[in-house]
Amino acid sequence: MRICFIGAGALGSTIGGTLARGGAEVWLIDPFQAHVDAINAGGLRMLEGDAETVVRVSACTSANQVGIVADLVIVLVKSYHTRDAIRAATPIIGPQTVVMSLQNGLGHEDILSEEVGRDRVMAGKTYVGGVLLGPGHVRSGVIGKETIIGELDGRLTERAQRISETFNRAGILTLLSDNILGTMWDKLFINVAGGGITAVTGLTYGGLYSLPVLEDCALAAISESIAVAQAAGVKISIADPRRAWTMASAGLPPEFKTSMLQSLQSGNLTEIDYIHGSVVRWGAKLNVPTPVNSTLVALVKGLEYARSDYPGKA
Repeated sequence: MRICFIGAGALGSTIGGTLARGGAEVWLIDPFQAHVDAINAGGLRMLEGDAETVVRVSACTSANQVGIVADLVIVLVKSYHTRDAIRAATPIIGPQTVVMSLQNGLGHEDILSEEVGRDRVMAGKTYVGGVLLGPGHVRSGVIGKETIIGELDGRLTERAQRISETFNRAGILTLLSDNILGTMWDKLFINVAGGGITAVTGLTYGGLYSLPVLEDCALAAISESIAVAQAAGVKISIADPRRAWTMASAGLPPEFKTSMLQSLQSGNLTEIDYIHGSVVRWGAKLNVPTPVNSTLVALVKGLEYARSDYPGKA
């Protein structure tokens, strides 16, 4: 299977490298030139536990450089880059190409469907982890971490089965779901548990899970999210806010930083609009109050705006 990753940071490189090692023809597309150059020069170095392997995989900075039509395009850019990224991927998308998002939050599939057609789009959520240690070098967290994929309409199709088999053959535990929308909301609850709060406070998980008042805030944000999903008629598996709160920290060290906090600390925009912001938008449509999530969205956007280089700021 020919698989192209649009966005090859820590997670894209980890999943892409694992698939390449499993026999798939993989292309990693990312604007980070030093990362691309290092991969092409010496392979992708993947550290798993104490063992490091080198995987040969093709990398480039633009879809124009790939030269093939992909069977599967996996989108793993920051949420706010989704539309521009899929438009730039036109050279690798053919009539039979499947486009699948593994991004956090909600709303990406709607953007992808608008650009390439809903019939080409699948959805997925992954609990695989990765850390970019340097150009061409990642720490991989694949073992025991589930990835769940599915068709937007819940059908169990041949193409979905083929993708699932490719992932599993490479060692990425992948489940095929007939309720991928429910899976996406379940993962959203876990992102809501810590994303906005850690971004506002600057705390790692060690601090987040030490203060009862922060736990209360997180549980309230999760409760709102669950209420919105239930009002939307989504079949979810997490109905207890405390379960999402517990799952959010499972297996993670006290020094863990959420991606939202990392984005702020590195001077980038966050994905707040696709996580807590999704809860607020859906709540507004369904007349479900979301005051805690609305407040977190406002505070994080305020922190973004406080930067001198905020886009469009005078």
